[in-house]
Amino acid sequence: QVQLVESGGGLVQAGGSRRLSCAASGGSFSIYTVGWFRQAPGKEREFVAASRSDGNTYYADSVKGRFTISRDNAKNTVYLQMNSLKPEDTAVYYCAARVGGLVVSSLSVYDYWGQGTQVTVSS
Repeated sequence: QVQLVESGGGLVQAGGSRRLSCAASGGSFSIYTVGWFRQAPGKEREFVAASRSDGNTYYADSVKGRFTISRDNAKNTVYLQMNSLKPEDTAVYYCAARVGGLVVSSLSVYDYWGQGTQVTVSS
């Protein structure tokens, strides 16, 4: 059983940066695909970025060029570096994990979820 814990959320001004962390325990992290999702008030949870176990990374169009996902398998941690933040990036950010897999952007393929961390971007 893998447990995921997000951290790094908070209040940031538009144009600023924030780095989120997702720490995993209970599994061999290197074999997992890890995704970041977000959910704004009144909206559905949406895909943000993913790091596949083969090293490939994927991004939603809305964050491409601004967000970067990276992983440190030795620390069992995945990061989401968020730059040039906009008010529309305000949401609860969740990390999720699954073993291997090719599909990365669908919520339904992930087996494990963290509790989420709030990111608020002020204008």
